[in-house]
Amino acid sequence: MITISLCMIVKNEERILGRCLDSLAGLVDEMIIVDTGSTDRTCQVAARYTDQIYPFEWTDDFSAARNYAFSKARMEYIYSADADEVLDPENRERFLALKETLLPQIEIVQMKYSNQLQFKTVYNYDEEYRPKLFKRKRDFIWEAPIHETVRLSPVVFDSDIVICHMAEGSHAKRDLAEFQKHCAQGYRLDKRLHNLYARELMMAGEAQDFAAAADFFQASAADDGRGEQEVAEACCIAAKAARLRNDVVSFFKYGCKVIAQEACSEICCEMGLFYEDREDYEEAAIWFYNAVYETQPILDISAGGEKGLEGLIRCYERMHLNEQARQYRQELARIRKDGQAADGRRLSENGGNII
Repeated sequence: MITISLCMIVKNEERILGRCLDSLAGLVDEMIIVDTGSTDRTCQVAARYTDQIYPFEWTDDFSAARNYAFSKARMEYIYSADADEVLDPENRERFLALKETLLPQIEIVQMKYSNQLQFKTVYNYDEEYRPKLFKRKRDFIWEAPIHETVRLSPVVFDSDIVICHMAEGSHAKRDLAEFQKHCAQGYRLDKRLHNLYARELMMAGEAQDFAAAADFFQASAADDGRGEQEVAEACCIAAKAARLRNDVVSFFKYGCKVIAQEACSEICCEMGLFYEDREDYEEAAIWFYNAVYETQPILDISAGGEKGLEGLIRCYERMHLNEQARQYRQELARIRKDGQAADGRRLSENGGNII
């Protein structure tokens, strides 16, 4: 049986930390809690479970805090958890079975992260695999009988363990503020973080968040070092920021860049909203239709489903075309019932010939 260190970073989690640690008690061999500046009873709650509680001066760097927590681990594997995660009894049994049977060559275990759409800030799917269990000391081995080389790719196992994410609220405001701060300081977001920043803005950002992000994404759209996908993401955000501040020239500048490359659901929704704001409902409906039926989303999957359909319904109601509005309401109800509220490509075939 392997041994496991639980490593967590926390701040002001007194209400939910006990729930998380209760669900992990008996599964891990040590609990390491790194506190980044709590002003409530978080440390007192943690002390009921472990004496390995370490203060860490917050530096606006989650990686630095997690690396510090990992540095305190002594067991064979490290389990990384957040305070708003819970393992139910069924998945505790799965976790224990994994602990008893995990092969030593496995270096990373992925577990399913569920309930991601509760606040819908950055994730388009309710359940996805995430790396959660890490071998603390990696064994480097040579491979191949000729032209031998050291294996660099980790050995990853996808387990059947499901972790329930039970957040108390949306972290979007905090995350967007952190993105804005680091970008303002000149930190260059890599492709993954660029996508996450754009996604979180498109799915949960408010007008002031887009205003704060506009300069960064305008620069990103003109950056020769960015790939096509990143440029399209940047143009979507820049276009929406321009629409929100009623800058028509910039709106069409960035919107047309996306359309010229390959139109996406998000930019079609933005075009629909632009014309809807000007009460040109016929033109707006064309763009909402394209968002749902003729393009694919690149950031917010609901742009190709729910949001586009809602726009179509509003436009047809304003045009007093009640039959078309009724049919789109039926489509919207159907995909919500089927749990496909964000995927326009799964709509029934008879929805595509109404406009």
